[in-house]
Amino acid sequence: MTSEKSGNGPGTAGRDGGLALPVADRAGWDATDVRAVDTVRLLAADAVQKVGNGHPGTAMSLAPLGYLLFQNVLRHDPGDDRWLGRDRFVLSCGHSSLTLYIQLYLAGYGLRLSDIEAYRTWGSATPGHPEHHHTAGVEITTGPLGQGLASAVGMAMAARRERGLLDPDAAPGTSPFDHHVYVIASDGDLMEGVTSEASSLAGHQELGNLVVFYDSNHISIEDDTDVSFSEDVPARYAAYGWHVQTVDWNRAGGYVEDVDALLAAVEAAKAETDRPSLIMLRTLIGWPAPTKQNTGKAHGSALGDEEVAATKKLLGFDPGKSFVVEDEVLARTRQAADRGRAAHARWQEGYDAWRAAQPERAALLDRLRAQRLPEGWTDVLPEFPADPKGIATRKASGEVLSALAGTLPELWGGSADLAESNNTTMEGEPSFVPADRQTKQWKGGPYGRTLHFGIREHAMGSILNGVALQSLTRPYGGTFLTFSDYMRPAVRLAALMELPVTYVWTHDSIGLGEDGPTHQPVEHLAALRAIPGLDVVRPADANETTACWRAILEHTDRPAGLVLTRQNLPVLDRHSGAFAPAAGAARGGYVLADGADGTTPDVILVATGSEVSIALDARTLLADEGVAVRVVSMPCREWFAAQPLTYQEKVLPPEVRARVSVEAAVGQGWREVVGDAGRVISLEHYGASADYQRLYDEFGITPAAVAAAARDSIRDAAAPPYPGGHRGKAAPPDGGTADRA
Repeated sequence: MTSEKSGNGPGTAGRDGGLALPVADRAGWDATDVRAVDTVRLLAADAVQKVGNGHPGTAMSLAPLGYLLFQNVLRHDPGDDRWLGRDRFVLSCGHSSLTLYIQLYLAGYGLRLSDIEAYRTWGSATPGHPEHHHTAGVEITTGPLGQGLASAVGMAMAARRERGLLDPDAAPGTSPFDHHVYVIASDGDLMEGVTSEASSLAGHQELGNLVVFYDSNHISIEDDTDVSFSEDVPARYAAYGWHVQTVDWNRAGGYVEDVDALLAAVEAAKAETDRPSLIMLRTLIGWPAPTKQNTGKAHGSALGDEEVAATKKLLGFDPGKSFVVEDEVLARTRQAADRGRAAHARWQEGYDAWRAAQPERAALLDRLRAQRLPEGWTDVLPEFPADPKGIATRKASGEVLSALAGTLPELWGGSADLAESNNTTMEGEPSFVPADRQTKQWKGGPYGRTLHFGIREHAMGSILNGVALQSLTRPYGGTFLTFSDYMRPAVRLAALMELPVTYVWTHDSIGLGEDGPTHQPVEHLAALRAIPGLDVVRPADANETTACWRAILEHTDRPAGLVLTRQNLPVLDRHSGAFAPAAGAARGGYVLADGADGTTPDVILVATGSEVSIALDARTLLADEGVAVRVVSMPCREWFAAQPLTYQEKVLPPEVRARVSVEAAVGQGWREVVGDAGRVISLEHYGASADYQRLYDEFGITPAAVAAAARDSIRDAAAPPYPGGHRGKAAPPDGGTADRA
């Protein structure tokens, strides 16, 4: 046990004798450290009590673990939260954000006591869940349970890839790029399916730099988790191939926070270099609150004034005072900054030696840290010759990736077991896989480049976030567009964190054909466009695909979904003068083909992806009737909306009210483009199993249907404005069932 009174601290003499002191001799804790841990508990209780809502219980019971990590275990520097050599810390149970905020405050990351007092209020540095870019020391935005742990797997994978790029020959533990990723996860995190997916892959990948603390307190909002969760989690993780340990603070004689046992488990986990580690820590949520510990009430609501006062009395604090941090406590915890500076200085010596010995790799590191693309990188981008038979944009994307392999070593990724369908494999590049996990088809090693996520779309999305959060490499991951639904929580967080993740979503429409409605995305484009900060990119041909990849890689502050076809699309002749250069795709929307002599068009056809060629064929039909038609390719509505208004109005002149949008998906959102006199050629129902040409004909997404809609729009544009737009539904001339919203 720690001594009851420290010569240089406030001591623990007032602490209730019935509460066992932490066992922390090996950790080097004295009474001041115990007082600091108790201070953490009460700051959590006070902060939630003041705002009237939040999650105090976990922050109280995890106070010793948080303190141990930030004062004893983590290699970190509070003066530089972007230090390249730091360990990463992920609070997966983001609802317990005070577990992190209070340690950041005590260690000296720049948070003030007033920030803890302002918890969960407008403009504070301490929002309800941790937010990346918002609070110094927060590595990742967490909140949706499971996302933190799953993304931490990506951080651990990226650390290995970066070491392979920068210092592959160093002995284990000797490289300046070696570090650990530590995670605190809750019962709720372990219930979420995304952590099962990600943890399975982590075990397969033998990620020895990943250490997860599972706070097993058996309490959730609905109280005792026995009502819904009774599995043997350590056995499950052992089956995944993890190194598993258990530390139980519940003893027959009472609750004892054995910090030394926990520290020993951490050291054993760090020594296990070929397996990720799970340390299951059995705690009592809300300890030592006298009546609400070990209850659901301690999980997600304020304890109440009486309970908080009683807890303070137990711990030897004045029940009438709130947010108390004694000078001796703060002086002790701020020593973390001194240790951090010293650790940083020691690391710097090795880092400087590496830079001197590896000037080319050091130059690569400098470029990666600046998120700067190399000079001349666009010279290798492929240009596809005109071809009326065409090429699928998924195939064009694969050729772009292979072309970039030698120029952009930071670009890496793979697929959710759909590599040959998604064309996500860079030709000739090795797989990222432990050497003993190579297969006959997929050769590689621990520093490889081609990722194999398995059929784990949700984990793939979260892992990509973790890779991007390492900040040095650019990840991509592929699956069918319809399965983006499995990824949506992770995609949303990527947009929230402004991460440069690229999703390669293929089989973009009913154009995938015979697989039928379960695989044919209908509502997905509209649903994805509804995510703020996500670029949804649907190129019209192979050269637009090249231009879109270039634009995506030039953006470093947002994710993008590249939506690609299974079926071949004509490669347009960009050199004849009939069609504008594909570079216009980078602006999100551009005039692909215009009326004769540049006159004001009678009607504008706006299309995306595979439907651009349909719009072009409709233009030919209308031109035979003397109708001046402009075709606008709009691969990315988000990019177009970011253009100056003068450019937007040049592409879509306000005076031209006759407009038709063409997209083989629900028409939601297109009314704002086509206006009141416009028509929306869309698909307002699920698809069917048949060849794609038959499906387009049956569902009225044809040149004839587009031409008919254009005639209707020209007629209505001659009439006064009609608020809300014309919503009649007419059968197209070929007998199809196109919807016109």
